[in-house]
Formats: sequence, C-alpha cells, structure tokens
Amino acid sequence: MATIYTHQDRNIRKTWLLMFFFLVAVIAIGWGFSWYFNNPFILYIATFFAIATNIYSYWNSDKLVVRMTGAKPITRESHPDLWNTVENLSITAGLPMPKVHVVDDPAPNAFATGRDPEHAVVAATTGLLSILDKTELEGVIAHELAHVGNRDMLVSTVAVVLVGFIAILADFFLRMTFWGGGRRGNNGGGALFLIVGIIAAILLPIAARLIHLAVSRKREFLADASGALLTRYPEGLASALEKISQHSRPMQRQSHATAHLFIANPFGKGGEARKFMNKLFSSHPPVEERLKALRGHS
Repeated sequence: MATIYTHQDRNIRKTWLLMFFFLVAVIAIGWGFSWYFNNPFILYIATFFAIATNIYSYWNSDKLVVRMTGAKPITRESHPDLWNTVENLSITAGLPMPKVHVVDDPAPNAFATGRDPEHAVVAATTGLLSILDKTELEGVIAHELAHVGNRDMLVSTVAVVLVGFIAILADFFLRMTFWGGGRRGNNGGGALFLIVGIIAAILLPIAARLIHLAVSRKREFLADASGALLTRYPEGLASALEKISQHSRPMQRQSHATAHLFIANPFGKGGEARKFMNKLFSSHPPVEERLKALRGHS
C-alpha cells in the first residue's frame, strides 16, 4: 500500500531525466538552427541557456512559484490554525516543518513546492481557510505534505520553469525562421530543414504540455492516498475536495505553468467551451474519481 514515502526515488529519477532530455533537446535544436543560419553563436546561446535554465529551475523554482502565485509568508501568531496544522502533521509524517504561506485569493486552493523537504513551501488561499473545518484542512495539508514526502513536487516544480522556457524557445525559433538571415543555400536540404524547424517549433509547446500532464495526474491520486493514511481519516480530504469543487470562481492569478501544483484546478469551471479546454489540458484527475478512490467506491 502507498505510504508518504512511496516512489521518492522514482520521482527524483524523473526529475533528472526531465532535465537531461530538456538539455539534450535544446542543444540539438540549437545546433540545427546554427547550421541552417550558418551561425555557431546560436548553438552557444542555446547551450548556455539550457544549462542555466536547468540550474536555475533546480535551485530557485520554488521562489519563482511563490512570486508567480503571490503567496506571502505567515507566522503562528497571524494564522495559528494553519500553522499548527502544518506543524503537527509534519511531525506525524517525520518531515521538516516547511515554510507556510497564504495566497490572498477568495478561490479555495492550496499547493506545495520546493526541491526537497528541507526547502519546502506549503501554501493555502484565504478562500480555502474560510470554508474548511479542522478535519478538512488537515486533509488538504496532509495531501500537500504527501507531495513533499513523495518528492514529486521536485519534478513538478522543475517542470514549471522548463515548460515555460520551451514556450519561449519555440517562439524565438519561429521568429528566427521567418525573419533571420544568413541562411544556407536554397537547396532541398535547406528547405526541408526549414519545414522541420517550423514544425518542431510549433510542436515543442504541445510536447512540453504532454510531459507536464504525464507527471501530474498520477501523483494526485498518490498524494490523496498518502494524505489519507497520514490523517487516518480519508473523509476529511474527501469532504474538502467536494467543497473546493463546488466553487466555480477561478483564482486571480492563473497560469498553466503552475496549475499542476495546486490541489484543484485554479481556472474554475467557466463556460462550456472553457470547461472543455480545461478538462482536455487539465493536470488534475476528475474530482469524482478522486472521491471514489478516497471513499473506496468501485
């Protein structure tokens, strides 16, 4: 049965593989464009940014996530219920006490980020704190601490930076393809490379998004199960998920780069067209499936 430490090593390996393949892909694409434009400087730039982005994403992605979400640190005196809940569950789980933040937002939600348990951040919105009772709040915090214990927040947090950089890279290559100079001769090979380059630049963000989804949905079920084991009361988290899902209001700061970090979809329900798109690209499994898993229904 899953525990709060399940799949730690596997998630750490996923992070290093994600960073390695990102590095190789960016360098390969940079080499291709440097050949096509007959400009080796492009390869140097691609290599530098690939290495720099990997380093930055590992060491500073948690700080970036905190800034992107507008989360602010709290103290025991300012938010005693949230602070004590995080502290008590951290002790129960055998984890270091993470930094505790609050996002001033009426939409109920929560997230965890950081590269390891010693540098973890757990955050909740003001909307979440206003609607949950004690056992429900414990269920949500246990879910977030399960992400910390399972170390899957590392791969998810790193993905925030790498996916965002891939989108920037794709736009950069597209602009170079259409407006750059110094191309090689107008031979068949050059024309073929031009077509391949355009297709690759268009498909890169889609591929990045698919990777994003692959590392997100399964971890939510695992965190639900691990969190329920931590509190010994699955109904607390189930009830919290029901309350959260009933709120259609989206968060004030929305980003597909950070959406997978939250316990629930930060984009809300919206209209039918928006619901379809968010479901198609959602990093979260349907709430109904999570409730069935928590309550043991078939």
